[in-house]
Amino acid sequence: MRIGTPRNDTKNMRHIPVLPNEITDLLQPKPNQNFIDCTLGDAGHAEMILGKTSPNGKLLGIDADPESLLRAKQYLYQFGERVVYARDNFVNLTKIVAENNFGPVNGILLDLGWSSPQFSERGRGFSFEKDEPLDMRYQGKSESQNPKSETTIETASEIVNHYHEEELARIFKTYGEENLSKEIAAAIVASRKKQPIERTSQLVEIILEVYQKKLHSTKQIPWIGGLHPATKVFQALRIEVNHELEILQQALPQAVEILCSGGHLAVISFHSLEDRIVKHYFTSIQNKLIKLVNKKPITASEEEIKRNPRARSAKLRVVEKMM
Repeated sequence: MRIGTPRNDTKNMRHIPVLPNEITDLLQPKPNQNFIDCTLGDAGHAEMILGKTSPNGKLLGIDADPESLLRAKQYLYQFGERVVYARDNFVNLTKIVAENNFGPVNGILLDLGWSSPQFSERGRGFSFEKDEPLDMRYQGKSESQNPKSETTIETASEIVNHYHEEELARIFKTYGEENLSKEIAAAIVASRKKQPIERTSQLVEIILEVYQKKLHSTKQIPWIGGLHPATKVFQALRIEVNHELEILQQALPQAVEILCSGGHLAVISFHSLEDRIVKHYFTSIQNKLIKLVNKKPITASEEEIKRNPRARSAKLRVVEKMM
């Protein structure tokens, strides 16, 4: 979802890290300190942190996507053994730190955004702009797991083909804040009776037809209020498939526990559901375990937004561990 800067072609596109100066200013990395990047991605933030923690500071980079780890290793090769890689989900943060005997931990970054390569190059149906299998599992086939049940989770296709109409409407409304959630859910149920919904193009067509009927239009409706009509439904399905909100709720207490006294935790969220969870948790432990570094979320400057439009929706909250 972040807009990347091309290197040679789209296959080598590296996304731009959001709020880079703010992250280094507020995480306050110093020489020889240790940090954790819980969502390594293309390692833009990690590279900056490692530059500040030389000569001996280490970074534990976590990513559940094996393709993302391979890309990150290419970008961080110059740092050699200063980088420890873990192919895992940050919901298992405590276990990952213990297995790698990593510490003390002076800072942790949770960047909840999704990079351009994850959407455009994986072929997993994240984007409504391509005709792909309707999968949406972040970790790939037969690898994603429900953090609660430890069972293989549903693909987006399985969800739209088997969830009850009321449950689909709830997901679209809660996770996507979609105003036509009931109408879209009903249209999906009617369509799947004729044939299974297995590709992104099928789902997009259903959503567009709902909007056309609602707006009494016979023309194709590509954008509504600056957003494609499928945007919110695709976001909701991605969140449901990957259990993003539950994972965030479970990871935040682990991150605070792992930090050493005086260490900083930075979280970058990209929609209100995530930011609400982060704000609520930080408020609940404020002046007990942590103190707020910034009372209000930090957002991108107009200059950064011009360079990277995806930064427009980013919100950064940072806390310092007290004890």
